[in-house]
Amino acid sequence: MTTPDDHTLLRRAIALAAEARESGNPPFGSLLAAPDGTVLAEDRNTTLTDRDITAHPELKLARWAARELDAATAAATTMYTSCEPCSMCAAAIQQAGLRRVVFALSGEQLLDIRPGIGRPPVPQEGPALLEEVRAVMEPYYG
Repeated sequence: MTTPDDHTLLRRAIALAAEARESGNPPFGSLLAAPDGTVLAEDRNTTLTDRDITAHPELKLARWAARELDAATAAATTMYTSCEPCSMCAAAIQQAGLRRVVFALSGEQLLDIRPGIGRPPVPQEGPALLEEVRAVMEPYYG
């Protein structure tokens, strides 16, 4: 359940989304906060101006956290974001070890607002060559 303090930080994420839109990018903004509400870092979408399809603010902040924060500090943070993270960003957030995400707009609600991206899903096939890939993976994780 979100609190009034969460709402304050979420409003900043929404303002960052507006800043992204004003700079010619899709309207997404995010920030990372410490348990006391101190903003540690913030970013906005720059996919168009950077010509980088991965320049989502959630991914940029997850990468920042993994690089700049120790594991205990990262595990105490909350990401506030204008929209529910996509699967790419959600995976990065998990890998960075962040504690919590609070978002304003769900992915489903976003689909009601914006038209589809106009590209068909990319087919995926596999698993294949299981024994060969296991020989590479198991020594690393074992």
